[in-house]
Amino acid sequence: MPAYRECIVSSGKVVVLGIVCADVIARPVNGIPERGLLVPIDQLELHTGGCATNVGIDLARLGIACSVLGKIGRDGFGDFILQTLEQEGVDTRGLRREDGVQTAATVVLVAPDGERSFLHCLGANAMFVSEDVDMGLVRSADILVVAGSLLMPKFDGEPTAEVLRGARECGTVTLLDTAWDASGRWMKSIETCLPFCDYFLPSEAEAAMLSGVTEPETMAASFVAHGARNVIIKLGDRGCLLRTEDGVIEHVAAPAVSVVDTTGAGDAFVAGFTVGLVHGWDASRCAHLAVTVGAMCVTATGASSGVRSFAETVQAMERGGLM
Repeated sequence: MPAYRECIVSSGKVVVLGIVCADVIARPVNGIPERGLLVPIDQLELHTGGCATNVGIDLARLGIACSVLGKIGRDGFGDFILQTLEQEGVDTRGLRREDGVQTAATVVLVAPDGERSFLHCLGANAMFVSEDVDMGLVRSADILVVAGSLLMPKFDGEPTAEVLRGARECGTVTLLDTAWDASGRWMKSIETCLPFCDYFLPSEAEAAMLSGVTEPETMAASFVAHGARNVIIKLGDRGCLLRTEDGVIEHVAAPAVSVVDTTGAGDAFVAGFTVGLVHGWDASRCAHLAVTVGAMCVTATGASSGVRSFAETVQAMERGGLM
């Protein structure tokens, strides 16, 4: 199989803007040890993480040229992220480095069933501001993905909306993906962005907090009422709910897989959906590809290790399951 970078196509340029961090993954973890105790585990690994990093790497592995825009520190984690992105064939010209701040990092505690808990340091992501965005790259893109909104406190809200607005004015297709908002701002940060979103892709838990309702179809309707054109609610192992700008609602099932680690599954879903758009597919076919990429992701440890080539992924999608 050729290296991922040899498979990357030049058409359909994608820019991914958002959180960038390093993931220290520990598994299996049944709980936090009592103070002063040492508990042995089977694996402790360092991976790239953060929504923008994950989506960028997944896009490259699926054959799509992309740039990642974000901020890292001048430290070991930052060096690791930069080197890994370049090795994967991702354009890092829009990745800013800042002295005096540490690269964002997450300790990912993976339970025996694959579910995760997180200890997260915002680091450089907390310092990301509008001035860090290379609007030249954004305006030249066919697609802009904002990945990890709600974890960039100086960029969330109106600054994000302005970047989305600028992209839309240039004919760029816009996607917005959220993360869990520990600060509790939720819709206060998102509502100004939704009128400039061609596709809004929150998880079910995030969508419930944003909308104040618990039924996915009602969640989607709420986001459309706030201006989003198309809404995709990620439902984990249940797939997703798609509501198009024409009002068509579709439930897309995810293929059944043996779960190893769910880290990065939502980001893989976003990458899959984006790849479909690059190839000119309609939203329904994009959603089917997205759930397939998400399912592949959870079959290996790390946010991108399970993602396969575009050809393998399409084959899996068309036969309705992985092999």
